[in-house]
Amino acid sequence: MKRKSYSTTRSNSSTSSSKSSKTCVGKKGYRVFKDSGTPVHRWAAEKKLGRELRPGEVVHHKNRDKQDNSPGNLYVFGSQQEHWEAHKKDAKKFGREYSLTGKNKKEG
Repeated sequence: MKRKSYSTTRSNSSTSSSKSSKTCVGKKGYRVFKDSGTPVHRWAAEKKLGRELRPGEVVHHKNRDKQDNSPGNLYVFGSQQEHWEAHKKDAKKFGREYSLTGKNKKEG
């Protein structure tokens, strides 16, 4: 399967200038920077928070779309357990399919 490549602007650190970096979709369906393998959603969450993610923090896509890395779609949980609890709560309320994909079975 051919991977789609996009260009995005990112800063190597909070003080350095921006550079253009190509991204692709990794094996797990998340967009990653080709040069470092860093997941774009983790980088975007760090920019949103204004700090690096702490060990154990998990970035959650609110709409379950792994390609939507807009700051408003990202939420940072303190642990994988907290993240999983949110998915379990959604599964109980809306069904397992919605909890994982953001779509109901009927939507496909």
